[in-house]
Amino acid sequence: MLGPPYNHTMETPATFYLVGIPGLPSSHLWLAITLSTMYTIALLGNTLIVAVIWMDYALQEPMYYFLCVLAIVDIVMASSVVPKMVNIFTSGDGSISFNACFTQMYFVHATTAVETGLLLAMAFDRYVAICKPLHYKRILTPQVMLGMTVTITIRAVITMTPLSWLVSHLPFCGPNVVLHSYCEHIAVAKLACADPMPSNLYSLLSSSIIVGSDVVFIAVSYNLILRAVFGLSSKNAQLKALSTCGSHVGVMALYYLPGMASVYVAWLGKDIVPLHTQVLLADLYLVIPPTLNPIIYGLRTKKIRKQIQSLLMHCPFDHCNCS
Repeated sequence: MLGPPYNHTMETPATFYLVGIPGLPSSHLWLAITLSTMYTIALLGNTLIVAVIWMDYALQEPMYYFLCVLAIVDIVMASSVVPKMVNIFTSGDGSISFNACFTQMYFVHATTAVETGLLLAMAFDRYVAICKPLHYKRILTPQVMLGMTVTITIRAVITMTPLSWLVSHLPFCGPNVVLHSYCEHIAVAKLACADPMPSNLYSLLSSSIIVGSDVVFIAVSYNLILRAVFGLSSKNAQLKALSTCGSHVGVMALYYLPGMASVYVAWLGKDIVPLHTQVLLADLYLVIPPTLNPIIYGLRTKKIRKQIQSLLMHCPFDHCNCS
């Protein structure tokens, strides 16, 4: 006789349990301290970037607009995983409700998809600024920038909603212990009683298509930028243009290299890459870019660096005068 079909309502567990870093419980305290420090830097740094750009009219330009949106996305990305990770590493409480688990999963995937789109938008901004400087204001109007941001967000939602739906509608009837620090979709899908291959394949294909297409367009943009830069007669102009683009390239490397490594390492499995290495790579991929992005932009972007210095120097004096 055939068994009864899977009943999603009956099979759904009320709670999942996140184990943290499998095989490295002795390192949890140091990981908690490290993540807390990085998260604090990410919150303060990105908040400072947003505040400086918002308050200074001189920074109301397309490049800084996209940087401001990127800082907000970084805050959301880090906040979706780090507080729960620190709680797991310090108290050992890895319980997370079914709905909270898939909400976290959705925010992780959506913010990463938005971030890659923003990096493409920022590359396009640099292309227009360097290759078509006389038409910069006419091409990148506030309406165009808003439209690009909305399009990037819609693309992330349309692409990542099916993934969360596929995984959340799998039948879970066995152990509900997730061998990860957050609700990473492959780690959660492995717990299902049904074949998780459709959701895993969708994740791999969608990530490869989105990131692959964005990287191609970014590469084309920077190829045109480099041609235009080395065609300039002034060495100072060349160095200034390369310096401006250098921060963008650094941020892209921070995002794409560990991100794609995390995706493909998870597919290779623990037979090739140890499980604790996979989990650490996935954790750092979501924390390192939000931590270092504001530092890179703050140090390499002259206008932002000056405004941050001015803000930090004036605030204590203003406070004293008010007192």
